[in-house]
Amino acid sequence: NYEMQTGHLNLKPSGGVEALNLYAGIGGNRKLWPENVNVTSIESEQYIADAYKEMYPNDEVIVTDAHEFLLQNHTKYNFVWGSPPCPTHSKASTSLVGYGIYRYPDMRLYQEIIFLDNFLKGKWVIENVIPYYKPLIEPKIEIDRHLFWSNFGIHKFKVERNYNVNRATKEMLADHHGITLPERTKDKRKLLRNAVTPSVGLHVFNCAVGVLNSNAPTLNFEQSTEL
Repeated sequence: NYEMQTGHLNLKPSGGVEALNLYAGIGGNRKLWPENVNVTSIESEQYIADAYKEMYPNDEVIVTDAHEFLLQNHTKYNFVWGSPPCPTHSKASTSLVGYGIYRYPDMRLYQEIIFLDNFLKGKWVIENVIPYYKPLIEPKIEIDRHLFWSNFGIHKFKVERNYNVNRATKEMLADHHGITLPERTKDKRKLLRNAVTPSVGLHVFNCAVGVLNSNAPTLNFEQSTEL
């Protein structure tokens, strides 16, 4: 098995976090990140990027291919979050066989894990669904029906919800995430369904910088950020 290295993200008191948010969607993962984090978000769909920009006007939003952007720009960032497309990895892929539909798993997921583990001089995390096959690289942890690969420790975290995710309406999902999409946004339920739960995004971010209290979305650069 391919074993991931570990490391520390050393933040200078006068500096901060330069975060790259790949496959950003509507930004559920970064909703609760501290305001003093500089976020560059990459999204391939213009209408999703437009909704994201309206909700997070201070973020830099770039409409382009996240996979290629990471390859060309990873040295600019000290924290990277990636949520590559999950449909070809999900257990739903096996149900398609009954309709005569077969598809390869999208290997960009593992390409990015290996690339970040070897070349990013900072903290990184890749998030995806629990696949229908045994993961080719062992994840760091499972949280809320998703797997997380990273080069830092992630503590256990439980997400409370009082509804069935598969049957949830867009209103239920919006309430759970605390996300109000711009009125004109299309595919609201799909976007909310695909969003990372904001409390999970904050928890993972805090683990990355050594701030373990997920109820306080702030960074104190006077404290050590090494785990």
